[in-house]
Amino acid sequence: MSDSAQQAKAQKKAYDEACKQVLSERGIMAHILKTCTEEFKDCDLQDIAQRYIQGEPSISRIAVEPEAILPRIESEQTEDKSEAEGTVYYDIRFHAVAPVDGKLIQLIINLEAQNDFNPGYPLLKRAVYYCGRMISSQYGTVFVKSHYEKIQKVYSIWICTMPMKKWEYNISSYQLTDKHLIGHTQAERSHYDLINIVLVCLGSKSYQHLKGILRLLNMLLLDNIGSQEMQELLTTEFNVTMTPHLEKGVAEMCNLSEGIERRGELRGR
Repeated sequence: MSDSAQQAKAQKKAYDEACKQVLSERGIMAHILKTCTEEFKDCDLQDIAQRYIQGEPSISRIAVEPEAILPRIESEQTEDKSEAEGTVYYDIRFHAVAPVDGKLIQLIINLEAQNDFNPGYPLLKRAVYYCGRMISSQYGTVFVKSHYEKIQKVYSIWICTMPMKKWEYNISSYQLTDKHLIGHTQAERSHYDLINIVLVCLGSKSYQHLKGILRLLNMLLLDNIGSQEMQELLTTEFNVTMTPHLEKGVAEMCNLSEGIERRGELRGR
């Protein structure tokens, strides 16, 4: 590999890591949850950020598929080493509690930043697999034996920066629903509403022509604006608190050329 190729690869990796750091900030995740989840749509952004998101998010540390599942109540599987493909990690994974019908329910949320919309397989199938793994991995960490009533709902939210043209600026949700073949008996929704996939597709527009979560994410991940300007927009328009963690992530993203390259690719397409 040439020196220029190695440098480009290192820049891309650094940019991707900076993206994950920014997306894992509570103030940013709060905006994503409010738009993309049913449980938080009526919640105050500050409440989501400060009260409902639990602990610190895990960034590229929790493996999608561990080799073995051991009984470890309230612990996390953290590594997966596949002999064929190596270790595959969730980009960002965190826990949240949501106010539903006067009580708090537990959620497990996976957030992925995806550049390649056509990686050689349907992206939705990968998202379904991630949800299945988040469900099955709860055995030994959330419940043991036959205590399936303790299974927690999972979300896999995919932010696609370079989708096909027809997908640009769409947000789509996929979930389990009931269908009555004979009769009309209703099951309690919480018994099957356990998997939800959300695709958030950005595109080639400037953030200035967008609104809401699409404007926020387009500005963060695609638009070539300076660090100071981005920080001011986050603070004044989106009411996001600029923590040292977020300031560092924003500065790193703005200083790397990968964002400029992606914007150029989108406009060229």
